[in-house]
Amino acid sequence: MLIRDLGVMNFRTAFAHQEYLVSGIASGNEEETLLLLEHPPVYTIGSGGDPANILDPALHVIRTNRGGDVTFHGPGQLVAYPLLHLYRFDRDLHRYLRFLEEVLVATAISFGVDAGTREGKTGVWTKRGKLASIGIGVRKWISMHGFALNVSRQLEGFAVINPCGMAGCPMTSLETERDGRVEREQVVSVVGEKMQSLLPKVR
Repeated sequence: MLIRDLGVMNFRTAFAHQEYLVSGIASGNEEETLLLLEHPPVYTIGSGGDPANILDPALHVIRTNRGGDVTFHGPGQLVAYPLLHLYRFDRDLHRYLRFLEEVLVATAISFGVDAGTREGKTGVWTKRGKLASIGIGVRKWISMHGFALNVSRQLEGFAVINPCGMAGCPMTSLETERDGRVEREQVVSVVGEKMQSLLPKVR
C-alpha cells in the first residue's frame, strides 16, 4: 500500500483523485493507496443523509457517494482516504468498518488518549465525545472515502450541524484530550504505520 500525504486539498479535487485511483486499482494499473490530507472548510453529507441535520439553511453542503450523514472537514483535522481491495476483508463492509475503527483506536492510544467504540455507532469516541468519524463508499469493490480524525481544538465547524446525524453530539480532538499541542506530521506518521501493520494480508 502506498501512503501519500497530499497536504491541503479541496474536497472536489480529492474526490476526483480518488475516482482516478479507484479505476486504476481495479484495472491493476495502480497500487492500493492511502491518501492523507486536510480539507479547507467544507460540509459533506452521505448519499442517504438527512438534510434536517443541517441546522443552518444557508450552509452549502456537498452530497457525495459515501455512507453516513452530514459532517464537517476543516483545518486541524486529518482526513484519510484508504483505496483498498475489499477482498482483503472478504467483501464484508462491516469488517472493513471495524478495521478502520481499530486503526483509529490504536492511533489514539499511541498519543496517550483513551478511545474506543460505542455499540451500535460507527466511529471512535472518548469519554468527552466523538474523536473520529467514518464514512465509506465502494466502487468496483475498491473502498473510497474513509475517516476524519480531529487533531486540533478547532471544532467550531460542527456547531451548525448534527454531526453524523446525532443531535447534541459532543466532538473532541487529540489536542483537547491531551490538553496540549499535537503535531500533524506525527499523526500522519502514526496513522500510516497503524494502517500498514493492521491491514489484513491478501489471501
